[in-house]
Amino acid sequence: MTKKKKYVCQECGAESIRWLGKCPACGKWNTLVEEIVEEVKIQPKHALTTAYESPRRIAEVDLAELPRFSTGSGELDRVLGGGLIPGSIVLIAGDPGVGKSSLTLAVCAYIAKNNRRVLYVTGEESSRQIRMRAERLNALADELFICAENNLERIINHVEKVQPELLIVDSIQTIYKSDIESAPGSVSQVRECSASLMRLSKSHAVTTFIIGHVTKDGNLAGPRVLEHIVDTVLFFEGERNADFRVLRAIKNRFGATSEIGLFEMRDSGLVDVPDASKLFLPEKAEEIGSVIVPTVEGTRPLLVEIQALVAPTPFMPPRRTSDSVDIKKIQLLLAVLEKRLHLTIGSCDVYMKTAGGIKIDEPATDLPMAVALASSFANRKLLPQCVIFGEVGLSGEIRAVSKARQRVDESVRMGFQNIILPKKNFNEIKSVANVNFLPVENLRDALKISMPRENKD
Repeated sequence: MTKKKKYVCQECGAESIRWLGKCPACGKWNTLVEEIVEEVKIQPKHALTTAYESPRRIAEVDLAELPRFSTGSGELDRVLGGGLIPGSIVLIAGDPGVGKSSLTLAVCAYIAKNNRRVLYVTGEESSRQIRMRAERLNALADELFICAENNLERIINHVEKVQPELLIVDSIQTIYKSDIESAPGSVSQVRECSASLMRLSKSHAVTTFIIGHVTKDGNLAGPRVLEHIVDTVLFFEGERNADFRVLRAIKNRFGATSEIGLFEMRDSGLVDVPDASKLFLPEKAEEIGSVIVPTVEGTRPLLVEIQALVAPTPFMPPRRTSDSVDIKKIQLLLAVLEKRLHLTIGSCDVYMKTAGGIKIDEPATDLPMAVALASSFANRKLLPQCVIFGEVGLSGEIRAVSKARQRVDESVRMGFQNIILPKKNFNEIKSVANVNFLPVENLRDALKISMPRENKD
């Protein structure tokens, strides 16, 4: 066994034999940290599973071997693809205080109350702190075991002793292996600890929740291999001071990606919000620069309000600000409005947001965003009881989008009477009673229909 030094980037995990001020892989400054590694021969214990399995035809694999079980939260079950699967690993990440520990503790309590043994391992808090939170969340159960531990070897011993069906590790950045000399949270520690937990989960059929930290940029802290090892990656979105949280699936081997779950933060913890469209609809309808768009997140249609504020400014260059919409998309739509419709909007400050702070990024939001910008710039009200969706091309044409029927059905369910949509989507949808379809082919026609001129006596 020999020891040697290497320098590992704490942002991307790139390695170097000497220290560098700038990482050659990701370009970040002062991220290379010295680590001592021991060269040992690979032992059989590093295999992914301990059970031997012979090759077999894929049609012969019995799906009944992986039955799902509920987490007690309908929104979390939706994001996971229908529930938890024994032996799967779920990574939950989000800003501090967003609700990661509260959600996992509530899941632990529900599963433990259904006679399934649960082990909650915390590396950041004491057992008394977990007990206090459990009393506040009404999460006390006989089959729920808690342990304050940072050493991975002892955690594995606890798992083999307790034999839980669900394991919570809070958080992976605080766990360390004693044979690795680098500090907890370093790239080497996170990589090796997550790999060991993966082997433990697969070999013992233990469902594992791993809670992860995020960087100041909102990205998952640690090496990228952490996201590759786990089966599901969930991200919490939302401000700590806001009441609502969005749980988004970034990766899911057992369900659809880009699925979202909605929660409301209360004194008793996170509560499901099953009817999300009512949550994001405006309190005061028909405001200037406010458009309702039927967006689809995964398999779920949502009605979301997009607000735009366009204001002249003497300062150059003008500002484009948004915390929920891609700035590049705003710049593209401003260029189309100025080039194709001759709106002198490029010299104005532009502010855009969505109700509730939900982040939306799909082609169907192009047309409502453009209409909201034009409405605020012209200071004109929009057609009442109207929803808009469609993709905008660079020449100003309106293109069809996917899942148009789901968008229309959700709009009708919420009582909207006017629907502006691409003409091709209109040809694919059968007529709906008490709904006025307004198909458009280009952006100019969409603005004429959505912003009708007021009749003057």
